[in-house]
Amino acid sequence: MSNPASPPAVGVVDDRPPLTFPPGFLWGAATAAYQIEGAAAEGGRTPSIWDTFSHTPGRVVEGHTGDVACDHYHRLGSDVALMAELGLKSYRFSVSWPRVQPGGTGPANAEGLDFYRRLVDELLGHGIEPWLTLYHWDLPQPLEDVGGWPARDTAARFADYATLVADALGDRVRYWTTLNEPWCSAFLGYGSGVHAPGRSDGADAVRAGHHLMLGHGLAVQALRAARPTAEVGVTVNLYPVTPASEAPADVDAARRIDGLANRFFLDPLLRGSYPADLMADLAKVTDFGHVRDGDLATISTPLDVVGVNYYSRHVVAAPDPDAEPEPYWRAPSCWPGSEDVRFVTRGVPVTDMNWEIDAPGLVETLRRVHEEYTDLPLYVTENGSAFVDEVVDGRVDDADRLAYFDAHLRAAHEAIEAGVPLRGYFAWSLMDNFEWAWGYTKRFGMVHVDYDTQVRIPKSSARWYAEVIRRNGLAAQ
Repeated sequence: MSNPASPPAVGVVDDRPPLTFPPGFLWGAATAAYQIEGAAAEGGRTPSIWDTFSHTPGRVVEGHTGDVACDHYHRLGSDVALMAELGLKSYRFSVSWPRVQPGGTGPANAEGLDFYRRLVDELLGHGIEPWLTLYHWDLPQPLEDVGGWPARDTAARFADYATLVADALGDRVRYWTTLNEPWCSAFLGYGSGVHAPGRSDGADAVRAGHHLMLGHGLAVQALRAARPTAEVGVTVNLYPVTPASEAPADVDAARRIDGLANRFFLDPLLRGSYPADLMADLAKVTDFGHVRDGDLATISTPLDVVGVNYYSRHVVAAPDPDAEPEPYWRAPSCWPGSEDVRFVTRGVPVTDMNWEIDAPGLVETLRRVHEEYTDLPLYVTENGSAFVDEVVDGRVDDADRLAYFDAHLRAAHEAIEAGVPLRGYFAWSLMDNFEWAWGYTKRFGMVHVDYDTQVRIPKSSARWYAEVIRRNGLAAQ
């Protein structure tokens, strides 16, 4: 694939100026518990919704599960040593709720907490800052059995779990993220059903989104009570949404999708309110009776940082009754109330996920969050790409992924130059892993994983990223 943002070929002079990032810029990589840990039934861990979902025939490509994944549970030491070899300054990982609190209620599981104590100690011993995410989609199955995130009580259970983790690790962990990508948890898990728990009900998806944010607010309060010095934030996946044309119907379609993709979360979290136009769009789905007095004040409990996950742009158009919808967006929909909006492609380069590569969209997204919502420090907590990789003579030359990172880091630098208080960047992902409903068929990692042998091979992008970290910036080649 040809990418106009690619670094030049070897031997070609690069006339782009070197770009240096601010002193102390936090360079990291990210993973998630269910995607890498394995040991699904070891150390007191009980099933999550993703265990149940992945073991349900037809839910995950080729019937793949996270039972073994990257076996990180047993390879913690060597994996952290590899992070140190790459020069990572921080590592963003998630804690498995059912490993720490089997069943989602009651006391902590000491053996599960010990695993994360070892991980944090190993990171600190290598000079790597732990960045802990409390929830990356692995709700304990018993909580789903009594309602899941559409049920209000799940938010309270999440706050209890946050306290357990803070009590155990808060003396060594400075940075805390409550939720990762609540849009995915709510609208893919309970709307389209393509993610766990696989339910398909628009009203449930909206309720789930609200209760996820309520759980976030309660967890922020719990973390502050347990560890007053903690730096607490949330991570949202954001997309610039562009109308396919200037036609009023297309512009309105973009407004609707922007409401569901971005403002549904940004406004309650950072403004303490739902947008009026979004509530009107959703009137045929829900009456918002699940929102109680005081909820929005809790949801908007002040934060210390905001995490932004960025991958691509949405380009949308008004409904066309004669057009066949794209397969990914077929009903049941992850866009309740806007199921008829069309997502269009522009013929630009895409990743193996068929996501358009749009580095300028990162600048647009970061500037919007800063200029319209908050002066808080921002972090790119995920950014990366899936491509088909090939091991040749023990090497993986992932030129397309390297070009993707290069373009998006230049965009991150452009955002900083424009005044965005961007303080760090986490590449997604440290290693190839279980890519949710796609199983092991999509590779996002900077480190190649042979799932049969568990051998790790740093790809060309990993070696390049290590040099970026060493230089604290991008150098012309």
